[in-house]
Amino acid sequence: MSALADKIRKAREVKVEADGLTFIVRRPTDLEMIDLRGAKMGRAIINFIVGWEGVTELSLTGTGAPHTLDFDADACGTWLEDRLDITSKLVESVFKAYAEHQEKQGAAVKN
Repeated sequence: MSALADKIRKAREVKVEADGLTFIVRRPTDLEMIDLRGAKMGRAIINFIVGWEGVTELSLTGTGAPHTLDFDADACGTWLEDRLDITSKLVESVFKAYAEHQEKQGAAVKN
């Protein structure tokens, strides 16, 4: 991946607070939104989670070490399968970020 492409992806990221934890989600692109139509949103949205902050083994499993963990996409997805309260907030936040992007694009075209 190129450094420029990484910067573009990074610019699409938003932080979402849920249940005392911070998740970093990437806003879908226009093309990805087309692909998402008709998809099962709960599972599809997991692919847009690109990081977390303040997540510990203790917060994921109820036991284990209290130190923060590096992001683990597989563990995150597996854990979220049983946390629909958080998954639904992430789905809402990803679509909100996309809607805000669309509004900005529309405003830029008008100017």
